Amino acid sequence: MGLIIWLIVGGVCGWLASIVMRTDGQQGIFLNIIVGIVGAAIAGFLLGGSASLNNGLTIESFLYSLLGAIVLLAIVNLVRRGRVR
Repeated sequence: MGLIIWLIVGGVCGWLASIVMRTDGQQGIFLNIIVGIVGAAIAGFLLGGSASLNNGLTIESFLYSLLGAIVLLAIVNLVRRGRVR
């Protein structure tokens, strides 16, 4: 059941992050899921696991996952284009 939650929350966080960073037209659902999951992992790693999705789905863990996905997209944009949108 945990994997399904990671995929759903990853997809939603990746999709919302791509809307915030204005890269939604450039990537599909698969890349949204990847960005969301990696962003959630980054947020969980930086916070020491205190707000990761492994501890259950809460508003706090969702927001940290979203923030991690946005930071990840900002880094990718910086590397690809030399600037953040």
